[in-house]
Amino acid sequence: MATLTSKQRKAMPQKEFALPGKRFPVNDKSHAANAKARATQGVKAGTLSPSQAKKVDAAANKVLKKK
Repeated sequence: MATLTSKQRKAMPQKEFALPGKRFPVNDKSHAANAKARATQGVKAGTLSPSQAKKVDAAANKVLKKK
């Protein structure tokens, strides 16, 4: 996965994140795949709702070109 510094992350527009608050960056394929994995983990841990995970998956799938 490409390294994303805090300066780069702060400069990214909200549209490059799957959730508000600049959560789950999906700016490239590696970050999108990672976002999907972390969202699944978040649901299992109880820190993310299933509806939020669906939003992350949908945003990541756009980057990954999946339906």
